[in-house]
Amino acid sequence: MKAMVQNSYGPPEVIVLQDIAEPLPGDKEIRIRIQAVSVGPSDCAFRKGDPSMIKLIYGWSRPKYAIGGCELAGVIDAVGKEVQHFKPGDRVLGMSVKTFGAYAEYKCLSEESPLAVIPDTLTFEEAVAVCDGGATALTFLRDKAGLQKGQKVLINGASGAVGIYAVQLAKYYGAEVTGVCSGGNESLVRKEGADFVIDYTREDFTKADKAYDVIFDAVGKCSFSACKRVLTAKGIYLTTAPRLSILLQMMWTSLFKGKRAVFATAGLMQNKANLTFLMELANHGTLNAVIDRRYPLVRLPDAHKYVETERKKGNVIIHF
Repeated sequence: MKAMVQNSYGPPEVIVLQDIAEPLPGDKEIRIRIQAVSVGPSDCAFRKGDPSMIKLIYGWSRPKYAIGGCELAGVIDAVGKEVQHFKPGDRVLGMSVKTFGAYAEYKCLSEESPLAVIPDTLTFEEAVAVCDGGATALTFLRDKAGLQKGQKVLINGASGAVGIYAVQLAKYYGAEVTGVCSGGNESLVRKEGADFVIDYTREDFTKADKAYDVIFDAVGKCSFSACKRVLTAKGIYLTTAPRLSILLQMMWTSLFKGKRAVFATAGLMQNKANLTFLMELANHGTLNAVIDRRYPLVRLPDAHKYVETERKKGNVIIHF
């Protein structure tokens, strides 16, 4: 099979097309013929080995897993003899959160992995797009913030892959939503449900008078210290950026009943229930897939380059 392989950390060019053996499913595994995969900032971070925490976990001198990619959608073409809940021909959405390996024509996953059947109303690309940002947004807003109806939430980076689904999920849970993005993306963010939009090139929300119950920094561009003054008395600051400072702030603020800082390894917290829930919302039109660009597998390096411009709207998808 064809796969995009990287044997060292570095720029997008370290990812090269190779022919490798097709994987065979174990007794409790399914094999998926992949049709669509997402590319996001976390994929670029793993490719570069930056921040250094990635190298500590996944190999200091070279990547432990040579094939990247986490979120995938495709068709099951083989199952192990002990698989009970899936069969060949099922259209599925999955996440390979520990070993990656989605940038290839086939991937084997345990049937206990985060997996969900894709509704007939969704394409493979739409399913993987909703999963890419939606799973992270769901973990932060529902599980970490406990978002409630009527609360005021601000989403920084509202037009990105995580932010655009955070906007939609926040509206689903009944919050008043303020999105922060560039002026050129205002119409998109309003279309997906934002009640208010702040153009970060014209206004600094951390210096305004309005306070929020939840501030979700979906792009890791602001800090708890800067956002603290525009949080309500028991407001929560959420960030996707795994910095030492946020870990220290989490420990410190957890000791008190006031404003809190929260970070989570959202990818490692995913499960079947989350993916099934996202597919149900998408099937009913509550979540809309927002796809910026599509690339064939061989152009994965170009997809990485585009993601690193930080100008994408919603998702970047690899199709097979």
